[in-house]
Amino acid sequence: MMGFLKNLKKWHVLQIILLTGLILILLFFGALHYFSKGADISGLKNELPQPTVFYDAGGNIASKVSANKNEGVPIKEVPNSMINAVIAIEDHRFYRHNGVDVIGTSRALVRDIKAGAMVEGGSTITQQLIKNTLLTSQKTVTRKMQEVFLALAVEREYSKQEILQMYVNQIYFGNGAWGIKQAASKYFGKDVQDLSIGESALLAGLIKAPSALNPYHHMNKAIDRRNIVLLQMKNHGYISTAEYEGARREKVVLNDKGGDPFRGKFPYYVDGVLYEAINKYGLSQDELLTGGYQIYTELDPVMQAAMEKTYQNDALFPKGADRLVQSGGVLVDPKTGGVRALVGGRGDHTFMGYNRAVQLKTQPGSSFKPLAVYVPALEEGWQLTDMLKDEQMKYGNYQPKNHNSQYEGEVPMYEAVMESKNTSAVWLLNEIGLGKGVNSVERFGFQLAKEDKNLAMALGGLHKGIAPIDMAEAFSVFPNNGVRIEAHAITKIVDRDGKIISEWKAKKERVTTKAVTDNMTTMLLGVVEHGTGKAAQIPGRETAGKTGSTQVPIKGVNGVKDQWFVGFTPQLVGAIWVGYDKTDATHFLTPTSDAGAAAVFRETMKEALANTPVEKFEVPHVGELIEKREQEKLYENFQKNFDNEIHKWEEKWNKQKEKWEKKRKDKGKGNGKGNGKGKDKD
Repeated sequence: MMGFLKNLKKWHVLQIILLTGLILILLFFGALHYFSKGADISGLKNELPQPTVFYDAGGNIASKVSANKNEGVPIKEVPNSMINAVIAIEDHRFYRHNGVDVIGTSRALVRDIKAGAMVEGGSTITQQLIKNTLLTSQKTVTRKMQEVFLALAVEREYSKQEILQMYVNQIYFGNGAWGIKQAASKYFGKDVQDLSIGESALLAGLIKAPSALNPYHHMNKAIDRRNIVLLQMKNHGYISTAEYEGARREKVVLNDKGGDPFRGKFPYYVDGVLYEAINKYGLSQDELLTGGYQIYTELDPVMQAAMEKTYQNDALFPKGADRLVQSGGVLVDPKTGGVRALVGGRGDHTFMGYNRAVQLKTQPGSSFKPLAVYVPALEEGWQLTDMLKDEQMKYGNYQPKNHNSQYEGEVPMYEAVMESKNTSAVWLLNEIGLGKGVNSVERFGFQLAKEDKNLAMALGGLHKGIAPIDMAEAFSVFPNNGVRIEAHAITKIVDRDGKIISEWKAKKERVTTKAVTDNMTTMLLGVVEHGTGKAAQIPGRETAGKTGSTQVPIKGVNGVKDQWFVGFTPQLVGAIWVGYDKTDATHFLTPTSDAGAAAVFRETMKEALANTPVEKFEVPHVGELIEKREQEKLYENFQKNFDNEIHKWEEKWNKQKEKWEKKRKDKGKGNGKGNGKGKDKD
């Protein structure tokens, strides 16, 4: 009897202990449930990281940018072999728990207690996702409890497929590969959906220790780990024995594509597109980097590559002593206004940094003369051969000078353009009236400030200045028969749902007549063929254009601040600026014939048009006019010399006549005296 009572008491104690334990477990899970309701998982986004994709003028992918380090893949595109491999090795009870695997966690806890430290995590896939996105990887009890609360909250909010999708797209696979898309490319040079069972198992095996198991450095370890994953897949029924054996025998063939070949390509053009999207279409930089937009552009990848190659040739640019001489340039299709290529600087590229092709604001110098002076003069009836004054004159307090300080008195218009005569340009603008020049400049697309409206405008003396893209747009009027179309890089912007949110609509503006642009082209051909722009000559192609430069605005310093060349062929317009970002007494340009804006223009255009048929301007060249003027000068010189010689002979004749007359008179006087004496003697 006593033994029975004793056993009863023991049983009663066990019941109490068991009941207490059950109550504690219930309280624990109740607390988990309660606290997990308030867990903040707002930082976890069930969105596939998508880059903004840029398409060229032919509709082909040209470049990609993104604020994310990876690119997401929908879970439906991930092969079952990859999903099953991850589950088998990382969390084989994934479909049977609600975010926290009590059995796995208990087993890990026992091992941690035995070891006297946190040596095993026992984390589920959901917990690993939390750790990688919302928490640090620090192994503490507090962080572990947070992980549990958040995991439960995540499982209530998202389906298992959604959790898997977030996990495989955000986990690190080593070798710089974030997410399954980069991993498939980095290790096997494949798209995710093409992964084999063995390749899937190898990638899944890397998750535990990406660096230590990297097959590029530790192939044997990676294969051993792959085989463990394959065994787990077989044991859990994901693959058959035959599939297991076949995958084990599969040879690992590594192929590193180096990541997405389009990511970061054509960086300056991309910057220009983003700049345009922000300033013209009102999108923010954050939206453009995270919204997964598709932006269709006017980019010609061949021309862009050619321009980037040219900008790598340091010999084409003036040498800087302790600072890089900078440059910005753009190529524009005059028929559409489409920006075909664009480079915004030299040296290391900074994402969304200062892009001199589109953001520069500086004076254009003499490259502005055709727009401000010669087009309105032609419109007023002036002819290419009309004579313009070429002498120093004052207009109030303003007295322009020629760059070489040489003056011919008067020159024909085409020669004034060809030799970039400053005094002739200012004189002509004053003759036709400043208002005509202002009106012309504004028709070419420039908004002038009050300070700009004076005779210095003839020489590009603008208050704020302009960018290469502005000059390219203006000069496109000449090969486009007098019609201006706004220069633009973007044709349309499509959001991630396929909806067109912005689209380019061309607006054509008649600036001047074809007759005027033909005459202007003739004179600008003369600049390149015979004048100040000879360095811009492209072998085998007719090229027209205008040089421009501005002086260093520091007293006592004789140098160039800005150097320009803006020119065109029948198919393409180019505008190049060269100079320092900040000019001072020790940083300015000293022009040379083999380096500078004209040389950069020549090489850029030559390479960009290499595969383009040669076209010619249907306009006369100034060569005949130059030859005729030279003949006239020869005749004038001959006539002048002849007249001088005649005058000299006349002077000599007159002097000789005077001598003869004097001798005759002297002789007459002498003969009279001699006759008298003779008579006396006789």
